[in-house]
Amino acid sequence: MRPQPPAARTAASVPRSPPGPDPGPEPDVLAEQSADPELQLSVAAVARRLGVAPATLRTWDRRYGIGPVEHVPGRPRRYSSDDVARLEMMRQAMIQGATPADAAVHARTAPLPHADSASLGPALVTSASEAPARNLIAEPQRPDPAPHNRRAAGAGLGRPTLRLPGAGRRARGLGRAALALDSDLVRELLTESIAAVGLQRTWDDVTRPVLSAVAQRWADTGVGIEIEHLLSDCVTGVFGASVSAAPSPVSGARPAMLAGMPRDQHVLPLVVLAAMLAQRGIAFRSLGADLPVAAMATAIRRLAPAAVVLWSQLSSTADPKILRSLPHTRPAFRTFVAGPGWVEVELPPRVVLLTSLLHATDVVSAVIL
Repeated sequence: MRPQPPAARTAASVPRSPPGPDPGPEPDVLAEQSADPELQLSVAAVARRLGVAPATLRTWDRRYGIGPVEHVPGRPRRYSSDDVARLEMMRQAMIQGATPADAAVHARTAPLPHADSASLGPALVTSASEAPARNLIAEPQRPDPAPHNRRAAGAGLGRPTLRLPGAGRRARGLGRAALALDSDLVRELLTESIAAVGLQRTWDDVTRPVLSAVAQRWADTGVGIEIEHLLSDCVTGVFGASVSAAPSPVSGARPAMLAGMPRDQHVLPLVVLAAMLAQRGIAFRSLGADLPVAAMATAIRRLAPAAVVLWSQLSSTADPKILRSLPHTRPAFRTFVAGPGWVEVELPPRVVLLTSLLHATDVVSAVIL
């Protein structure tokens, strides 16, 4: 499952109060509690206020020029009240459906809001405690952008939204990036999530809710299939890259064979399963979607796998006759099925239904080892 230590956060300094008997609160806390526009916030503090990842702020600065105006290369980024206000304008435009590039143009050119709302005091946008609870996609705040920047803020794009009830901050951020078709940001958010919470939670808590919401939106409106394609491509790339970074497989062990049933094109969970197996040092061969029966049998004979995992997303492709037709080999292999298509299918003897990603990883690992 590749749990990894969270990325370290560096706390930058802020102007200190004159020395006294009580040192007072920590620098970032002092800055957050003060409405003095001369005090500036670190990347971590601004990220908490806006409900985004620190890496996202750095990307917006580097790629779109939305960052601290007074930043000196080689020194920590420090954000003024005006800087934070423009970041919030960019975030709101993206929530409404604008691409990051268009949202950045809007944030750079639109008039700043009233100074009170742009201060670094408690009234700023979203506090750290509020950010995880607000569903910024299902019920977004939608300030009306300046008339000459209406297109940049997403007007005319149908104000696309995703329904993500109960989703966490990472899932909401991924949803916004997917709606904006910003593949670079999608990959960045997925990579950061894997580093912070691991492969399994990135799939179960971050990626799956967004994929489900995109699918529901397509079912309800008939639009948005391009979002699913982009998101799936990014998930495949990021989780696939984690395989390359995994430890070497256990020497001498027979591999697991992963494949989609014939006519089944939806095998994204197998990509995630492969990454989790690789993280445990389990050798595998992934043969992709829609594997014909003859090719399946040939691969089993050539690979001599210890375990075969066959995925079916749809009940129409979950055919138990194919399971019974698999070749008998020496040494023998264990057959497993996974995916919602198999849930109500009567399986042949000794064929096991894998009920979750963690279950699949544990069971296949035990067979291989």
